[in-house]
Amino acid sequence: MLSRNHAVSAKQARIAYSVSRFLELMDMTPMERIACALLLTLLSTFQGVNASVNDSDSDPRDPWEGLNRAVFVFNDTADQYVLKPVAKGYRNITPTFVDQSLANFFNNLGEIKNIGNNVLQGDGSHVLISGGRFIINTTVGVLGIFDVAGAIGLVRDSEDFGQTLAVWGVGNGPYIMLPFLGPSTLRDGAGRGVDSYTNVMRSVDPESAQYGMTLLDLIQVRASLLGTEELVSGDKYTFFKDVYLQRRDFLINDGKLKDDFGDEDFESFDF
Repeated sequence: MLSRNHAVSAKQARIAYSVSRFLELMDMTPMERIACALLLTLLSTFQGVNASVNDSDSDPRDPWEGLNRAVFVFNDTADQYVLKPVAKGYRNITPTFVDQSLANFFNNLGEIKNIGNNVLQGDGSHVLISGGRFIINTTVGVLGIFDVAGAIGLVRDSEDFGQTLAVWGVGNGPYIMLPFLGPSTLRDGAGRGVDSYTNVMRSVDPESAQYGMTLLDLIQVRASLLGTEELVSGDKYTFFKDVYLQRRDFLINDGKLKDDFGDEDFESFDF
């Protein structure tokens, strides 16, 4: 038994080393490397966990439910003991107008991603809207602090490469729960990697300022979701999975599907 455990540990060590070397060769931030390495480590650790799931009760959209639930528990614990308390503190000390200004600022940076994906989707009208929003809010709106474009009727439309792949005919693939990053699908997870190259904060120097801006964006978004927790019912894991998949269908189809959860609760959260 000891030799077998030693062999497994040695194998996992080799996997971890190979993963670390591979990630070093990729143009990824340290935080992205940590998330990817943790996901791959969990995959190697829990590779047999799905064998315990009853096939008759399994969700065909979620073939890796055993692993996904393990990652969900990890994410939920980190949220409850770290991110949520910080978000509550932020909400308590931050004036409403400052919070809204920060949300506008980060949304404006996201318009670059929206423009690129609208171009790739061949959606000319939304290219003009996203481009117009970015120009107006960056100039008249003082670097995006004020949503002047929204006030004159140019409504923000969040796009990402996962949606672009869907427009190109790529299917969802299996549902996956990413460490720290939350719910996704195989297609949307790949899309996240592509979208990261349009993230303006990657070019911020020094690197510590980049991490600070990313953390502030995360805290602001989490604080905006504090009031939505009362909507959760039944099995928490299943609830969030259904919300995510329905919301993604809604976004991919440009709102042509019925959205049972409404725009108000999830508008500021770019899944």
